[in-house]
Amino acid sequence: MHSTTQDPDKFRRYRERLKAKGLRQIHLWVPDTASPRFQQELRRQLALVEASTEDRETLEFIEAAADWSD
Repeated sequence: MHSTTQDPDKFRRYRERLKAKGLRQIHLWVPDTASPRFQQELRRQLALVEASTEDRETLEFIEAAADWSD
């Protein structure tokens, strides 16, 4: 078998090994953070948080405790 040719059963065997270890495969759908719709909703929710007077002390604590060095 040529080195660039994939064994068609390779992934099936891999999944079987994981299943034998007690794992199961799942598929996740997550928000597309690059989409304009997501960005618009993010800005809307951030504006609501910024305008809120409730839990101001908690938000200030979270901001102070967060590691923003990345």
